Amino acid sequence: MTDDELAFLDATSVARLLHSRKLSPVELTRSMLARIERLDPKLASYALVTPEVALAQAREAEKMLMQRRILGPLHGVPIGLKDLCFTKGIRTMAGMPIRRHFVPTFDGAAVARLRDAGTVLLGKLQMTEGAFADHHPDVRVPVNPWHADHWSGASSSGSGVAIAAGLCFAALGTDTGGSIRFPCAANGVTGLKPTWGRVPVHGAFALAASLDHIGPMARSAADCGAMLGVIAGADPHDPVALRDAVPDYLAGDPTQLGDLRVGFDPDYACGLDGTTQGAVDDAAAVLRGLGADVRNVRFPDPGDAIRDWPVACAVETAVAHEATFPAQRSAYGPGLAGLLDLGRATSGPDLQKVWLRRRDFAGRVTVLMETIDLLLIPAQPMASPTVAEMAALGSDPEGFARLVRFTAPFDMSGHPAITLPAGFTRQGTPVAIQLVAARLQEARLVRAGMAFQRVTHWHRGRPTSK
Repeated sequence: MTDDELAFLDATSVARLLHSRKLSPVELTRSMLARIERLDPKLASYALVTPEVALAQAREAEKMLMQRRILGPLHGVPIGLKDLCFTKGIRTMAGMPIRRHFVPTFDGAAVARLRDAGTVLLGKLQMTEGAFADHHPDVRVPVNPWHADHWSGASSSGSGVAIAAGLCFAALGTDTGGSIRFPCAANGVTGLKPTWGRVPVHGAFALAASLDHIGPMARSAADCGAMLGVIAGADPHDPVALRDAVPDYLAGDPTQLGDLRVGFDPDYACGLDGTTQGAVDDAAAVLRGLGADVRNVRFPDPGDAIRDWPVACAVETAVAHEATFPAQRSAYGPGLAGLLDLGRATSGPDLQKVWLRRRDFAGRVTVLMETIDLLLIPAQPMASPTVAEMAALGSDPEGFARLVRFTAPFDMSGHPAITLPAGFTRQGTPVAIQLVAARLQEARLVRAGMAFQRVTHWHRGRPTSK
């Protein structure tokens, strides 16, 4: 197997090679670091590469695996971390030059769990400013490896690019309005936004505390399940982290889905371009072929949730940045500064109305999910938008609302969703769909994703950058 072939294996396959001692963690890590050095100057997916840390962790993993001491399902696997995840002794910028000198004194909860499970940290992955929509003007934007003219996603852009380009096997992302799911769709990888609170957020720079989710991004649903099993669960430093037991997310039968009811609302999944519509229709056919009962449902009107998301996000972001904004306004890019201005200008009564509408919407989604097991929706209404198209969208509130139509409502409600590659455009760029489940039913999403990927090939594509 060549180094390039090895770089595009999924994380669980690499782990099997490592744990059976057919592959050396040290040699694998050296190969990945060399690949990053060769390819990332063009792709800009890493904010910071950590070769000394990676090689030290790889040596420790090799020593333990030679003694048949396996710490977890991803022991020895090289990964990356979105650069808002605190890493002890390693700079954490959150895409913000104002934080270029911030070096945490402790690991965030999810980072510590991945470290304790024996993963190897290749480095910190680039992201938008403060995890909002735009990259800071002084930060180089990660380049979509499928086609440089196409959007690489936001805000976990570097995570999506690095996985797609074979520069890490898995990564942490965060999702507040779609920031795991957009870069997964854009780069043709798999991502899982868990139930809000399923993964503790202690030690991660906040965008909006009640909307932020930490979750796995990888090449397959199985990889996401393995990674979620490591990072999920209660945390003594995070009182809002859910205390429910963490299941084995890989335990379900992925060979058939005959016991699952999959809902689809054509009125919700409307306004799609032809490529996206075709991907959704094809995904429904695949799920039927796996035995699922695909039926029409009526999704609660998401209009208020979509319109209210910017306000809810803005107010909480203003709180997260009150130590530096507006006092250091000049250090901020225009996108994040605009959001902060909105948050600071929102009144208490207006925010309370948002909260009441949000609670009502979340309850209605919960009621719907009692009648089905999964909801099938697009990842976004347009397939693989270009960088130019996304730049124009930034000044169009209606266009932005259309973009987040299938992502932001589930950050507002807290329900889990998995994004799966589901096709390609005529230009050869990726298209994706989502499955949504009831709260704490991530195992159902992983199982359905594994079944879908067992009979499709979309997640196995390799980019040829143009």
